[in-house]
Amino acid sequence: MKITNDIKYIGVNDHDVDLFEGQYVVPNGMSYNSYAIMDEKIAIMDTVDARFTHEWLDNIQTALSDRRPDYLVIQHMEPDHSANIANFMRIYTDTVIVSSKKAFVMMKNFFGTEFEDRRIVVDEGSTLSLGKHTLHFVTAPMVHWPEVIVTYDSFDKVLFSADGFGKFGALDVEEDWACEARRYYIGIVGKYGVQVQALLKKAAALDIEKICPLHGPVLTENLGYYIGLYNTWSSYSVESEGIVIAYTSVYGNTKKAALLLAEKLRSKGCPKVVVNDLARCDMAEAVEDAFRYGRLVLATTTYNADIFPFMKEFIHHLTERSFQNRTVGFIENGSWAPLAAKTMKGMLEGCKNLTFTDTTVRILSALNDESTAQIEQLAGELCRDYLAQHDETANKNDLSALFNIGYGLYVVTSNGGGKDNGLIVNTVSQVTNAPNRIAVTINKENYSHHVIKQTGIMNLNCLSVDAPFKVFETFGFQSGRNVDKFAGCTPLRSDNGLVFLPRYINSFMSLKTEQYVDLGTHGMFICSVTEARVLSNAETMTYSYYHKNVKPKADTDGKKGFVCKICGYVHEGDELPDDFVCPLCKHGAADFEPIK
Repeated sequence: MKITNDIKYIGVNDHDVDLFEGQYVVPNGMSYNSYAIMDEKIAIMDTVDARFTHEWLDNIQTALSDRRPDYLVIQHMEPDHSANIANFMRIYTDTVIVSSKKAFVMMKNFFGTEFEDRRIVVDEGSTLSLGKHTLHFVTAPMVHWPEVIVTYDSFDKVLFSADGFGKFGALDVEEDWACEARRYYIGIVGKYGVQVQALLKKAAALDIEKICPLHGPVLTENLGYYIGLYNTWSSYSVESEGIVIAYTSVYGNTKKAALLLAEKLRSKGCPKVVVNDLARCDMAEAVEDAFRYGRLVLATTTYNADIFPFMKEFIHHLTERSFQNRTVGFIENGSWAPLAAKTMKGMLEGCKNLTFTDTTVRILSALNDESTAQIEQLAGELCRDYLAQHDETANKNDLSALFNIGYGLYVVTSNGGGKDNGLIVNTVSQVTNAPNRIAVTINKENYSHHVIKQTGIMNLNCLSVDAPFKVFETFGFQSGRNVDKFAGCTPLRSDNGLVFLPRYINSFMSLKTEQYVDLGTHGMFICSVTEARVLSNAETMTYSYYHKNVKPKADTDGKKGFVCKICGYVHEGDELPDDFVCPLCKHGAADFEPIK
C-alpha cells in the first residue's frame, strides 16, 4: 500500500488472534503496522508481531526491491511491534537502529543486546536526515510505555504516531473507526490522559497531513475529527450525551430495578440509555460506555459483606483508568444489611471531580412502593437538565437561575445574520431584582459585541465546574466572525431563537437589552430576563477555579523563551516576533510573557 510517493505500508493483518493483550476481544482481528520511507537512505518504521516474521520480511523485500535499509526506527518496544528487531538485524547487518535510550535498555531485556555498535539514541528534538525527508523525534513517555517516541516526517507532513490513534481490527475489514478506537484507547491508554494531552500539545505545533499509527488505518482526511476525539478521551471529557446503567443481579430483582430506571430515564428525555449486565457483557465495552457518557448508575447486591465480584471488577477497571468528571448514582440491594452503595462510593473516593446523586435507591430483596419511588426520584435528578432543555417539560420561569450569577465564567451566545456565535465573559452581575436586571459587559473588539448591539438579545450560559478547557478554547480563543463555533453539532434553542449549551452549564438566562452604557473599550448591556432555566445543581465555574483547575499548566521547566498567558503554549527562543500568533489559542505576541 502506497501512503505517499516515498512512504510504503509493509505491515500485516492478523485474523488468528482472539484476545489482544490476552484480554480484549477482537472479532475483526488486528493490524500490526510497519512502514518504509524511501529516500537517499531508507528507514523502516517498527517491526511486527513474532508470528508474522516471514510475511513482514517479504513485504520489506518487495517494497525495497534490490535496495537495503539504512535505519530501523523503533518507536515502541511492546512485542507486537518490536518482536522482530533481532531477526531484522541478523538479515540486514549494515542497518542502524534508531530509538530512545529507554528502548535500548528494553532491547537488552528482550534480546540480550543493546546493539551498542549499531545504534543512534534519539531524544526530544533529535532529527535524522534521509535525504529530502527529515525525521523529527518527539518523546511520548507513558503513551503508553515509558520509552515511546513518535516521529514526524516534515517533507510529507506525516506523523508516525506509535500506538496513538490506533484501533482494534485488521485493515481488510470495514468497520466504524471511532467505536473500536475508543475501546482500544480507553482499555489500553486510558490511564495516561495527562501524557496524551502533553503529546497532543506538541502535535498542535506540527503541520500534519497524515497520521500513520501502529494499529489500524492510516488517517488521511478530516484529521481534526480524530484529534478532537483524542482530546476528548484524554481530557476525560464527556463525548456523548447519555446515561449508563451497569448492574449485577443474583435473582433478578436488581435487574428489574435497573430496567425500570432505564424506562424512567427514557421517558424523561435522556437521549441515550445504555444498560450493561456486567456478568454477561464484554467488560471492555462496559468500561468504554462509562467513559463515553457523562452519567453512570451502579446497581448491585451486597455480597459477602462486600459487593458482587463483577461489579468490583468493573469499578477497578474505572479507577485504574483515572475515571473522573462524571455524575454517579447508586442502586443497592440486600436482604438484611445493604452495604453496596457505601462500598461502591468508597471504591470511587480517589477519583477526581465525581458528583454523586443525592438519591440512592435502597432495595430490601425486591422492589416495593418506597424503592420504586426512589427510582422515580433518581431518574428525575439525573434528567433534570434534559427536562429543562425541552420546551414541553422545561420550567421557563425558574428565577433561582439568578443565584448562579457570581464572579464566574459564562458563555454568551448570540446570532448575527443567521450565524450562531458565542464568547467567554467574566463580567456579569445582577444589578436590581425589582425588576430583575442583569448587566453584561463585553469588549467592543469582540464580534459578539457588534452582534448583540444590533439584535439586543443574548443567552447567558452559566458554566459549571465540569466545563473542560475545550469550552474555553472554542469560545475564548477564536472569533465568531472567522469560524463557526457550533460547527458539527445540532444546537438547542430557547424561546428567543438563540443557542444554549447542552452541557457544562448549570443554568441559562435569555436576556433582552433595556439599556446600553458605553464604557470606552467595553460596552455594558443592562438586560431584562425573558427566560430562565436551571439544568443542575452543579457549582458555578469561578475565575479562580478556572485558573487553578482547568487552565493547563505551562510546561516551562528547563526551557527558555516565552509562554502564552492565555493557554500556556511555550515558544522557545531568545526572541518572540512581533507578529507571532499562538498556534493553539491564536492570540498574538502581546499575550506572551518571558519564562522566568
